[in-house]
Amino acid sequence: MDLIKKIEKAGLLGRGGAEFPVAKKWQSVLAAKRKQKNCPVYVVVNATEGEPGVAKDKYIIRKHSAELMAGIKLAAKTLGAKKAYFYCQKKNLAEFKRRLKPFAKGLAIEFFPENCGYICGEETTLLETIEGKRSEPRLKPPYPTESGLFGCPTLVNNVETFFYVAIIAKGKYQGERFYTIGGAIKKPGVFELPATLSIGEVLKKTGNEPKGDYFIQAGGGAAGEILLPSELKRPLKGAGSLIVHDTKKTVPLELLREWIEFFYQGNCGKCAPCREGLYRLREILGEKQINWAFLRAICETMRDASFCPLGRSVHAPIIGLLEKVGARKK
Repeated sequence: MDLIKKIEKAGLLGRGGAEFPVAKKWQSVLAAKRKQKNCPVYVVVNATEGEPGVAKDKYIIRKHSAELMAGIKLAAKTLGAKKAYFYCQKKNLAEFKRRLKPFAKGLAIEFFPENCGYICGEETTLLETIEGKRSEPRLKPPYPTESGLFGCPTLVNNVETFFYVAIIAKGKYQGERFYTIGGAIKKPGVFELPATLSIGEVLKKTGNEPKGDYFIQAGGGAAGEILLPSELKRPLKGAGSLIVHDTKKTVPLELLREWIEFFYQGNCGKCAPCREGLYRLREILGEKQINWAFLRAICETMRDASFCPLGRSVHAPIIGLLEKVGARKK
């Protein structure tokens, strides 16, 4: 059985947040390659991991360097790629290069530092940056699998995705994923457990079952969904992050300001809904009398009209916090 068939049978989904079927993405690259016979194929490893509270990629690189590089090489061989790019935050570049280079023999790979923050985690922004262009997202379609780096078929996958490709190739994949757990818990860290576990089961199995009054931000430390204790029977989606907040010790207004400042610093300025919306949200949350109706309206506009996922993701955590927890505490 060829590798793509194995990945398809395993049901592997991308672990960068979008959860797109990995086999389908690889097949799309091969289809584009057949149509563009004179165009090279590229493999890009997205190791930006810019979402607060997410640390699984760094964990994998430190603990499983050989397996990760094996997965990257398998992708390049399967798709006929002549070159790979490893894209990570500038602060991690030296360490990641030192850890991975010894296992890169036989593969032309370039380690490329990001210089535009959170927005570079979006795959088309990543490609624009590697090409030396302004760091902002592209209009899709066409998708990177068809017209990616330098207009050629390009595979962009997350670190965790490539790691599990190597595990699948060995016939050892059992449907696991990595979870980053933090906040008001006893045992913060990164854990590998079955992807089918509910959020409540993940917390229990890792010895992090919260006590008292709490809420959880699931999927990311800024864009993650807000969940109450009664909502933890579902599996975790997105980037695999769980942050537990002690309700009695958390000031919701301060949390809102932290999120908005993160998004404000990370936005690229390309589209007005996100650029102007974040500016106004930041301004509103700095006022003594907060216009909550106006804040909600801006979040809804950003969700419906923003060009890329950064602007669209602002709505869920903010409105979730307001509706489920409230923001009266200051």
